[in-house]
Amino acid sequence: MSTSIAVNENDNVVISDVPLTWHSIVDVANGAFLSLEEKAWDRVRNARKIIEQIVHRKERAYGITTGLGALCDTLLTPSELTTLSTNALKSHACGVGAPLAPELVRAILVAQINNFAHGHSGVSPEVVSRLIEFLNSRITPVMPADGSVGYLTHMAHAALPVIGLGDVMFEGVRISGEELQARFGLDPVCLAAKDGLSLINGTPCSVGMMCVALERAERLLKWADIIAAMSFEALRGQLDAFSPEALAAKPFPGIQKVGQNLRRMLQDSVNLSNSKGVRTQDALSIRSIPQIHGASRDQFAHVEYQVNLELASATDNPLVFGHANDYRVISQANPHGQNMAMAADTLSVAVAELAGVAERRVDRLVNPLTSGLPPFLLKQSGVNSGLMIVQYVAASLVSENKVLAIPRVIDNYVTSGLQEDHLSMSTPAALRVGKILDNAETVLAIEYLVASQALSFFSPAEIGTGSRIALEILREDIRPYTEDRVVSIDIEKTLAIIRKPANLTQIETTLRQTL
Repeated sequence: MSTSIAVNENDNVVISDVPLTWHSIVDVANGAFLSLEEKAWDRVRNARKIIEQIVHRKERAYGITTGLGALCDTLLTPSELTTLSTNALKSHACGVGAPLAPELVRAILVAQINNFAHGHSGVSPEVVSRLIEFLNSRITPVMPADGSVGYLTHMAHAALPVIGLGDVMFEGVRISGEELQARFGLDPVCLAAKDGLSLINGTPCSVGMMCVALERAERLLKWADIIAAMSFEALRGQLDAFSPEALAAKPFPGIQKVGQNLRRMLQDSVNLSNSKGVRTQDALSIRSIPQIHGASRDQFAHVEYQVNLELASATDNPLVFGHANDYRVISQANPHGQNMAMAADTLSVAVAELAGVAERRVDRLVNPLTSGLPPFLLKQSGVNSGLMIVQYVAASLVSENKVLAIPRVIDNYVTSGLQEDHLSMSTPAALRVGKILDNAETVLAIEYLVASQALSFFSPAEIGTGSRIALEILREDIRPYTEDRVVSIDIEKTLAIIRKPANLTQIETTLRQTL
């Protein structure tokens, strides 16, 4: 049975029996409380009874009564199964690198709990309770970012504090698992058969990080349209390219939405009305904003669909079905993260393209040969370099994204003594999306800063409604350039503007339209 989430008036997220979506994962990652309805607990307990019956009957079942990976044919005694679960966490906790950001770890944990709540893992209810307790108490396991080929490593680090090992972050301070137990009066959870395997298994790591990436990408898609409209305004683009008739002839949903957004942003622009016919057509980076941004939106929609399907999936191995008196144990490959790896690769390309075309618009804005504005957007250029070098910065980040966006899913290795001989690379692919988003946000921030400076040469009364409100938001923190100053400070301020949800809400409210 699938699981679901509903948010009550206290912003609690409740796992019930309707499919979970990425939005709810992000709610918990951002601080909402998590709980399970009784019907979800019933599924967890039912699956656990099946595991206990298998152990009682001494049946051979992978990871329940046998060793792991290449040791899948080694049958263990009941007394060895607790040791196996504990040792699985220790041996698999070999991640390296800087810790993941807390919101990513929280997203991973709630995705894991959701996976258990499907009722096919068989993990002990005490384990699920402890993970929920960590989330709701703002206790975040320290999880090294690197070293996973798809699953296992990150999840082992997330589980170590359950048994009193590893480190956690609490109230901004890193403390050991032992200190955690002492401070809260917690006893380590005694893991039983299959608990260790369930804790390190499945796709919660990649799908959790993809949920956070989707939230960031969704926001960036909206800002890309806003900022591109400002650039279009400053470059006196030809609005016919965005006409409903023209765009309807290419009926991709993303193209239609971007076209609608641009028309709304540029509504009532005297500047564009007066510029009609100054050229036959614009350069592609200006004329094809709906086609380029729209394609990224359509890929986002595909990735969103894939992530929600993964959240509706049981991704443990083995899975148990039925009940304690009539059950079936199935070894399969649902933990393989191929869909998430391809989704991450797709989102990487979609986001990288938003940055790529933004850099082209930045170049046209600062170049007097294409902008029709003062060189590098300062009247007194020569003694001042103006915004010349910010285009270099954008070009550097776009170049890095081109390398980062190379698909990870096609890169394969053999592990576990030939037992695992095709790996998805879904977790490093999902992790890489975050870096591409960092770069893309910065490039869009640079375009925002540059487009705002370009619009300073126009009267606010002449420009479109959306362009004007976006310009006003930036001007609350950043004054126009009249001479050179340290630009990196303004780039950081602009990034903060883009990342503040209230600013996007203000623009949408003014336009009376969801972008």
